[in-house]
Amino acid sequence: MSGLNVNLDLVKKYNVPGPRYTSYPPATKFTKALTWPELFEKISVNNRSGRGLSLYFHIPFCETLCWFCGCTTVITTNHGQAGGYLDRLEKEVARMAALLDPKREVVQLHWGGGSPTFLHPDEIRQLGSIIRKHFKFSGDVEAGVEIDPRRLSRDHLLALSEIGFNRASLGVQDFEPKVQEAIHRLQPRDMTQRVLDWARELGFGSVNFDLIYGLPYQTIDSFNRTLDSVLEMEPDRLAVFSYAHVPWIKPAQKILEQKILPTPEVKLELLKIVIERLTENNRYVYIGMDHFARPTDELVTAQGNKTLQRNFQGYSTRGNADIFAFGMSAISQIPDVYWQNEKELPSYYASLDQGNTPFPRSYILTDEDKIRRETIMRVMCNLSLDYAAMSQKLGINFEEHFADELDALAPFEADGLVRRFPGGLEVTCTGRLFIRNIAMCFDNTLAPASERRFSRTI
Repeated sequence: MSGLNVNLDLVKKYNVPGPRYTSYPPATKFTKALTWPELFEKISVNNRSGRGLSLYFHIPFCETLCWFCGCTTVITTNHGQAGGYLDRLEKEVARMAALLDPKREVVQLHWGGGSPTFLHPDEIRQLGSIIRKHFKFSGDVEAGVEIDPRRLSRDHLLALSEIGFNRASLGVQDFEPKVQEAIHRLQPRDMTQRVLDWARELGFGSVNFDLIYGLPYQTIDSFNRTLDSVLEMEPDRLAVFSYAHVPWIKPAQKILEQKILPTPEVKLELLKIVIERLTENNRYVYIGMDHFARPTDELVTAQGNKTLQRNFQGYSTRGNADIFAFGMSAISQIPDVYWQNEKELPSYYASLDQGNTPFPRSYILTDEDKIRRETIMRVMCNLSLDYAAMSQKLGINFEEHFADELDALAPFEADGLVRRFPGGLEVTCTGRLFIRNIAMCFDNTLAPASERRFSRTI
């Protein structure tokens, strides 16, 4: 796909609250607590599939709070807390691994946070040993880790490399000092460049940058300067997120209300320059949502051959694996059920120490949920729907089942975001920006627009 021009009138029209669809139904629908016997029964059935495993580990600790952050974190300068956390992770891993067929291989590993690099290098190696002790890894495992370039040594990256990580995602957000000061995250470009150089020197095959638009003091000129730096540094992938202002969930974000936030008009212009500059001359391909990748990246290849998947790790080429997630707030996923761990550290510790399940929230999918999940997944990953193929895969008459939903796409077609034809539809290049809105047409769990408590779609 060549350079993409962004129509700001359409952005204004469709910029409404909506889910990100890392799961369907979204995590806001998780309610019921699962017992170990209930989960054991579900996993016993799941073991028969022989599917690969995707392991996620949530390391919640950060030394300081970035005021824009929406993640589940524990803010502390006491690195001694990591030891107790690793002890609980080992308990959780051992108990869950005992339920899984030992022949199932790990095809994907991800550490997120918080900041996984809060751990000292030897603690990184310790957690790596715990994981390798209990799980068998495939020879081509995709192993990615989120990295905070601040307070990082080369030995952190060396330890991550030694235990098998081959992908890294660096939190950048913005390179402008004034913006960094306003969000309580000082991180000069030279610091990020040094970590990028270490990662490439140590053999990390792919490095992603996270950027955020809509932060205090960002202007068109200032963000263009950040993009200049990013394009010079040439990361393999980019995730460019809209700042989600959700102070009812993250009270610290109220601090940013005292700063000069970009107007809605400026924020949309920031989005416009991001997409247009990154896709210019085919530098990066706009995968959809917030994600960009080089034209030779496996995400682009997977999207082209319709094998791309989406899950709690975002877009993935390994989406046919089952996610088993560990640590505070982590969410696991097998075909029939989602479950989420305790979101507060004391309750997470107490559950494990008392031999109880650490997951008070779950969701068991209905057959209709599975039909809609697969449909939303195909829209967001394939950017198209083949009605006959979907009918065969789902065991329904797709056009009849979704007659109302397909009719609801008429405004998107009129705006040039979707092209409908006999037997199917496809999302246009412009429509990629509005993929969440298009997917929402197939979601039967949405509350009325005035009651939705989600970030905005664009």
